[in-house]
Amino acid sequence: MRRDDRAPKPDAPVYESAERLQKVLAAAGVGSRRACEDLIFRRRVTVNGRVAQLGDKADPTRDVIVVDGERLQADVRLVYVAMNKPRGVVTTMADEKGRTELADFIGARLEQRVYHVGRLDADSEGLLLLTNDGTLAHKLMHPSYEVLKTYLAEVAGPIPRNLGKRLTAGIELEDGPVKVHGFRVVDTLGKTAQVELTLHEGRKHIVRRLMAEAGHPVSRLIRTSIGPIKLGDLRTGRLRRLTNAEVAALFKAVGD
Repeated sequence: MRRDDRAPKPDAPVYESAERLQKVLAAAGVGSRRACEDLIFRRRVTVNGRVAQLGDKADPTRDVIVVDGERLQADVRLVYVAMNKPRGVVTTMADEKGRTELADFIGARLEQRVYHVGRLDADSEGLLLLTNDGTLAHKLMHPSYEVLKTYLAEVAGPIPRNLGKRLTAGIELEDGPVKVHGFRVVDTLGKTAQVELTLHEGRKHIVRRLMAEAGHPVSRLIRTSIGPIKLGDLRTGRLRRLTNAEVAALFKAVGD
């Protein structure tokens, strides 16, 4: 006998801080309350794995809310920001040596205190993620989740045809082997070349050490993506908040 998936399910726990689900969705930027009510009515929203119904409540700080198959971060206290870190800026909020730091760019732009997800050395530039979501930040940085990062590097040329094969096969460094998931030559500029590398490694100076060992030291390094998040046309030194879709994509990248 086929189970009727419309049959009543055990009631989900309702916390004291819970609010009407459509209000929670609207506050998270999903749409107007009326539009959110329509999403609930059309069975496109689940709370903790249970198909939501009109009249349901949810706690955005505790419940897992999914809209159209994508997890929604409904806790408005959590922020997710992309930054285009300039060259010469150290990846810290308080530098003992008085060098230009992230706090110099964030200033009063964010009310919440945020932390950087991973690092970029002072001489490198490009995409940096900032958040106060410690759980997601940990997963994005942990090697077991293998979140891919893409870099554009200016290196010494010329580039031999077999370099891509060498890098994807793996090169031995002093702290262990490393290999890339993708490699391509973007452009050649006389005695230098621009190459794109994709890898999930997070070891210190890993791209610079890898390319130096391969015989093509890096003179400029730009990170262009972290998982599904792209640097795009974000100007140097600028910040932007991630969209709901981008945050959902980050959760998906770490299996949440």
